[in-house]
Amino acid sequence: MTPRSTTREVVWSTLSTTWGPFAVGDDGEALVGLQFPPGLEASGSVPRRPLAAALGRELREYLAGKRTAFRTPIRLEGSPFQMAVWHALGTVPYGEVITYAELARRLGRPQAARAVGQALGANPIPIVVPCHRVVGSDSSLGGYGPGLVWKRRLLELESRTVAQRKNAPPSQPHGATWI
Repeated sequence: MTPRSTTREVVWSTLSTTWGPFAVGDDGEALVGLQFPPGLEASGSVPRRPLAAALGRELREYLAGKRTAFRTPIRLEGSPFQMAVWHALGTVPYGEVITYAELARRLGRPQAARAVGQALGANPIPIVVPCHRVVGSDSSLGGYGPGLVWKRRLLELESRTVAQRKNAPPSQPHGATWI
């Protein structure tokens, strides 16, 4: 008997947004990757599956300040520490920021701020798993895979949206379904 592979084929789709193109990778059940400039290599039109189309709608709403949480199912693979860091990001509400050190404390590893930064740098689904909400202890932006310009834009978007919704119900942490 041949063992069944648990590896699923990832299909990448290119999404157009007002902020530029995004590449979305999904395995048919969950989102597994999100890339955007400068790391995105334009590859033309790729057939989209329903998950990519759903994330496209959510992403456009988010970038327009009309969405604060994602509902598209996601699948992340990483070390136990990376997984813990990425899950902890879900506790950081839209429009708020915390420090690398605070995130390390929340994980019960107060000396692991640099390791938290490395785990954030390996996040394959930025924005949906909101690593842009983590900054340095001195309020510096720290790092961000797609570039600090993108991190600054995302933080400004969320801050502006929160300011415009002062009378709205409290924000929710990202609501993607983990598979």
